[in-house]
Amino acid sequence: MNRPERIENETAALMRGIGEAAKAASRRLAIATPEEKNTALKEAAKALRVAAPKILEANAKDVEAATAANRLASYVDRLELNEKRVEAVAKGLEEIAELPDPVGTVLAEWTRPNGLKFQRVRVPLGTIGIIYESRPNVTADAGALSLKAGNAAILRGGSDSHHSSVAIHACLVEGLRAAGLPEASIQLVPTTDREAVGAMLRGLDGAIDVIVPRGGKSLVERVQTEARVPVFAHLEGICHTYVDKAANMDIAVPLVVNAKMRRIGVCGATECLLIDKNAKGDIATPLVKALLEAGCEVRGDAAIQKTDPRVKAASPDDFGKEFLDAIIAVKLVDGVEGAVEHIARYGSQHTDAIITEDEAAAERFLNEVDSAIVLVNASTQFADGGEFGFGGEIGIATGKMHARGPVGVEQLTSFKYKVRGTGQIRPK
Repeated sequence: MNRPERIENETAALMRGIGEAAKAASRRLAIATPEEKNTALKEAAKALRVAAPKILEANAKDVEAATAANRLASYVDRLELNEKRVEAVAKGLEEIAELPDPVGTVLAEWTRPNGLKFQRVRVPLGTIGIIYESRPNVTADAGALSLKAGNAAILRGGSDSHHSSVAIHACLVEGLRAAGLPEASIQLVPTTDREAVGAMLRGLDGAIDVIVPRGGKSLVERVQTEARVPVFAHLEGICHTYVDKAANMDIAVPLVVNAKMRRIGVCGATECLLIDKNAKGDIATPLVKALLEAGCEVRGDAAIQKTDPRVKAASPDDFGKEFLDAIIAVKLVDGVEGAVEHIARYGSQHTDAIITEDEAAAERFLNEVDSAIVLVNASTQFADGGEFGFGGEIGIATGKMHARGPVGVEQLTSFKYKVRGTGQIRPK
């Protein structure tokens, strides 16, 4: 047997073992008490704080390697941890622990004329496979949310964040151990071999119930193309902010800058600014100037180019593009109708916002823009499970089946029907 074949066989055997362990753990988690799960999360948060120096040391190795590989600044930003971000991860675990436990919640109940009593009850999905790239915080978020919803988690982080993910995962295991739950409840795939991803996409012989990809377009496309199990995913975050003719410019200017520049590498960053051409005054110039002064490259249509000589001509490909950089496409549109049409053509059904004081315009935008998240007078960077009160997110789903928007604990459950009778038989 040559070396590649041996490595492939070793990876296949490794992943089968991980799948079997996860399946066994999922049965225990399905009946775990809220107290057990919450203890695991709170103890993991404590462990994170204690291990913060080790986590940052591990992260420094990942950041150094990414920088040496000439990764984009936005990519390195997603990868990099500091004391504040580690503390945010720990707080996120505690917030998830404080959420109501979804498992066992009765969604509906009724009694039929024959006396049969029906209940629709929330239950865990089983085992969640999470495949992600440069975000080490996903290790904690995904593991914690899966656990809270009674699911086992198999985490496969990217090679760029491997050292960070290993250090964070050790804290999660410490929490599980303290709560008396199986350590296999949250497993981190120890190899960066790409065949491990293929094995997960094939479902690990039925062990994985759903896959969640977090990463760039190529990763998500591969997952959506090859997966043999259901997928919660978004392909790209092509988010728009539309400034209506009735916008309050004191709100609009800082809001647009925040939506684009707060963190340029997140999927909720605005990539295209649409401006109502019917405004009575010149509302484009202050918006463009504020973006330029914030260090953002502006690529505009002919009308936008006239607002400032620093504006570059937008190519057709700039509309409908996820820059993940300090670059934004800007265009004039014909009112709400024009904005809705543009978003329908170029958007990715992720997150889109309108800035306006006109309630009718706001309602029309809310009703007609077919995206997972639609906002009025708020930054698109609120596209985050933590900001929704979910304690975190396992990803943003832009599909329309089962989960949409931030995927939190409720979205990581299904339901079953409990039916109680008194000896009823069905007539012929």
